[in-house]
Amino acid sequence: MNINVLSKAGETSFTCEEGETLLFAGLRQGLTLPYECATGTCGTCRARLAGGEVEIPWPDAPAFAKIKREKGDILMCQCRPRGDCDLKIPANVTKSVTDDALPAHRKGIVKAPRRLTHDVMHFEIQLSSPMSFKAGQFVVIEAKDVPGRRAYSMVNYQTGTQTISLVVKRKPGGGFSDWLFEGNIEGEALEVFGPLGQATFQAEEDKDMICIAGGSGIAGMMSILECATSSNYFDNHKGHVFFGVRSPADAFYVEELSRYVAAAKGGLEVTLAFSHQPPASSSDDAFPGLTLAAGMVHEVAAKTMAGRYGDMIGYVAGPTPMVDGAIRVLITEAALARDCIRYDKFA
Repeated sequence: MNINVLSKAGETSFTCEEGETLLFAGLRQGLTLPYECATGTCGTCRARLAGGEVEIPWPDAPAFAKIKREKGDILMCQCRPRGDCDLKIPANVTKSVTDDALPAHRKGIVKAPRRLTHDVMHFEIQLSSPMSFKAGQFVVIEAKDVPGRRAYSMVNYQTGTQTISLVVKRKPGGGFSDWLFEGNIEGEALEVFGPLGQATFQAEEDKDMICIAGGSGIAGMMSILECATSSNYFDNHKGHVFFGVRSPADAFYVEELSRYVAAAKGGLEVTLAFSHQPPASSSDDAFPGLTLAAGMVHEVAAKTMAGRYGDMIGYVAGPTPMVDGAIRVLITEAALARDCIRYDKFA
């Protein structure tokens, strides 16, 4: 099927396979289609259907409430064409000229699921073919019989790998997280699309970094830290990581974070912020090399970093209120330009 696109940059086109969403088809062919979550939550991939018909497998996607469906607006991440279509997109859509790996469809098998806390699950996906990705990117996954798709950042970092690691926090009533936590998912099949996302680590930018994460939002930061420490980035740059959880019992990846701090030899500071149960002191043998603090993670970051900001890149991930608060801190207090703040909206 041929999809014609009229955007602010002019006209272009791409092809779409049967059963494929418009967004995934365009992205895998190198078009710079607008998106953020790629799962029907944010509404960034809005387009107007000027010709043709589409089917919508998940009509309850939250972002449909944000668009003007009565005027022909659609979500490209949710729509599958029934034939040739014409789209009007309120953005500059061009062919990508970067050397970045284009996203692609892959099959996946769930491997080695393990609970990190009572409501956090770590698992691996064995991919049908190798995938290269940038630290901080994510994939979209779909499980049979679970409505909708979900986006998760890679925890690991390795070029050309056939194994990716993900972490999921259970949400009450969440179809996918219930599926993960309630059954035996070892060996279950998944559909995987990626890599996606622009909240990536780029060593050539040659800047210090600040990472502010809440809960499972730490995933992409772990990938960034793995990439940075393995390339000795902290030999010449400073890193400041703030990881927010409710209480010490809710903390995870503690051993890995401690290892990154040790490997950085003074170049990396990691602070755990406990929002509901304050620590007895600022240090604890159970959290070697890490600093402990009480409060909301973006507020802890603001207090800790006061007067210490410089030329840096900011990375933010977590629940929406936390992300919004962290971005305000980075703009108003750190005086970072918007293009120096990296984040992906998953919810």
